[in-house]
Amino acid sequence: MDATPLDPEQLAAYFALMEVSSLLQHAVEQQLRLDGNLSNPQFQILARLNASPTGRLRMTDLADGLVYSRSGLTYQAAQLEKRELITRTPGAADERSVEVALTPAGRDLLNTVMPGHVEVVQQLMMASLTRKDVAAITDILGRVRDRMRTAPPRSAAPRASRARD
Repeated sequence: MDATPLDPEQLAAYFALMEVSSLLQHAVEQQLRLDGNLSNPQFQILARLNASPTGRLRMTDLADGLVYSRSGLTYQAAQLEKRELITRTPGAADERSVEVALTPAGRDLLNTVMPGHVEVVQQLMMASLTRKDVAAITDILGRVRDRMRTAPPRSAAPRASRARD
């Protein structure tokens, strides 16, 4: 497939997005480590569980939502479970699946790190944007995300087989 090259304006937009994303992610990761000894994926797991009406989600749904590999998510969940911030149990509807639940300690830690998290996001990103800018970014990135999500979720994608010699 021959791809049309990016024009200078498209390339500038792409590089700006990547740089902003990297800078914000770095600052967020520093804050999460300092305030809660959490990685960004661990924070996202806790935050998504907290946002769930039941406080629990299937591992597959977490992996798809976080756009994270199954093995990486399993590792991060194991680290959180060791700290008693989550529990993992066989799924109620399907024992082959694993459900993850937020513990009271996990909710407490999330409440501890959230003010610093919000402060970093406010200072680095939101302070330079108007409400109109925020709405435009939400609309634009929402459309891009929705297009990207038209592909099957990562959990449904076949695992790559390793070539054997």
